[in-house]
Amino acid sequence: MAVAHAVSDEALVRRIADGERLAMQTLFGRHHVRIYRFALRITGDQAAAEDVVSEVFFDVWRQADRFEGRSSVSTWLLGMARFKALSTLRRRPEAPLQEEHAEIADESDDPEAAAQKKDKAAALRRCLARLSPEHREVIDLVYYHERSIHEVAEIVGVPENTVKTRVFYARKQLSELLRQAGIDRGWP
Repeated sequence: MAVAHAVSDEALVRRIADGERLAMQTLFGRHHVRIYRFALRITGDQAAAEDVVSEVFFDVWRQADRFEGRSSVSTWLLGMARFKALSTLRRRPEAPLQEEHAEIADESDDPEAAAQKKDKAAALRRCLARLSPEHREVIDLVYYHERSIHEVAEIVGVPENTVKTRVFYARKQLSELLRQAGIDRGWP
C-alpha cells in the first residue's frame, strides 16, 4: 500500500482517465473524508453530504480526462463539492446550515478541561453559524481545509482580493462574536 501513497493525485487522475479502478479507489481513499466534511458543513445534512461525495467521485470517474491540471486535484475536488453542495441547498432551501465539526479529545485533559474545551468548541460552532455563508465558506476553506487564498479563489470563483477581504471581515466578526460569547482566544 505504500506504493499507492507514492503516486501523485495528478497521476491517479490520468490513470482514472484510462479506466483504472484501483487508481479511483486510491483517490477516493485519500479525499473522501475531506470532501464529506466540507459538504457536511455546507449542507448540514449527513445524507446530502454523502450524496455530494458520491456525485463528486462519479464525476471524477466520468470526466477525469477533462482535468487540465490548472489547480491541484484536491482544489478541483473541493470546487466540485462546493458546487454540488450549493446545488443541493438550492433544491432544498428550507435546509438549515449547521456547523458541526469533528472534535478530538486530548487524552491529557482532565474531565474539567475537556468539558471546557467542548463548551468552547460548541460556542465556536454557534459563532461560525452566525457568519454569512460567504464568510463561513472562506473560513472553512482557509482554516479547516488549509487552502491558500489562490485556491479558495479558484474554488469559490471570485478574485483573490475578494477572498482576502472576506477572510479579514470574517475573522473580525468572529472575534467579536466570540468576545460577546465570553470566549477568549486561548485554550485553558
